[in-house]
Amino acid sequence: MQHTLVIMVKEPQPGRVKTRLGREIGMVAAAWWFRHQTRTLIRRLRDPRWRIVLAVSPDQQGLNSRVWPADLPRAAQGRGDLGDRMGRMLRGMPKGPVCLIGADIPGISRRHIARAFNALGCSQMVFGPAPDGGYWLVGAQRYAALPASLFQNVRWSTEHALADTLASISGGRVSLLDQLRDVDTVADLDP
Repeated sequence: MQHTLVIMVKEPQPGRVKTRLGREIGMVAAAWWFRHQTRTLIRRLRDPRWRIVLAVSPDQQGLNSRVWPADLPRAAQGRGDLGDRMGRMLRGMPKGPVCLIGADIPGISRRHIARAFNALGCSQMVFGPAPDGGYWLVGAQRYAALPASLFQNVRWSTEHALADTLASISGGRVSLLDQLRDVDTVADLDP
């Protein structure tokens, strides 16, 4: 069964990506950071154990972008809030284990991804918690339909995001991974 790693990326345009970071260091610098962080992350996570798919935004521009590696398949994120887009990506991937991450997690390694896929051997879903109450990874077995309630009533970009997401899953086996930090502000750039 194919393992799929979905990486959610945005076109690195000033003022459209990493805007909270951009308010502190400038929008051009934030877009530059995101572009280079994403390229490094994709290169670091390439592995024959899984297939990488880029979930791109904005849709048409991302599908045609020259910023991302041309050899990787792309899927448009589509409309809606973060939960709508993540749910669409998880449901749209082939049957089998699927993990989805953002591109703004400097500490992630192939070891973290391998552990997530291993956890899906005995759990229906897996999450990588972040110190701010959110999460850097969500994974699902994808042998059966995902819960219809998944990602409903989640307070995104708050300290409640992980707890709300876990509450949206009724009775499934869930595993939690190591805590990693995503980058939203200058303080997050410090190791």
